[in-house]
Amino acid sequence: MEKSRGIMAPAILFCLFLLVASEMGTMTVEARHCESQSHKFKGMCLSENNCANVCHTEGFPDGTCKTQGIHRRCFCRRVC
Repeated sequence: MEKSRGIMAPAILFCLFLLVASEMGTMTVEARHCESQSHKFKGMCLSENNCANVCHTEGFPDGTCKTQGIHRRCFCRRVC
C-alpha cells in the first residue's frame, strides 16, 4: 500500500501539468496594427469604406477614419 501512494503523487502532478499546458495553448493574442496616414486620400474622411478602398490602392489591407485635431483623416492599417 505504501508503494502505491508514492506513485500517485507524481501521477497527479503530471496530470495537473498537462491540464495547465493545454489551457495555455488555447490563449489567443491580438495582433498589433500599424497605422500610416493615407497619401492618396483627398478631403475630409467621412466614409470608412472609401478610406479602406483608397488604402487598398496604397497596398494596405484596411483603412479607418480618425479625428486629428478638428479634421477627420484617412489612416491606412496593417498588422505589424
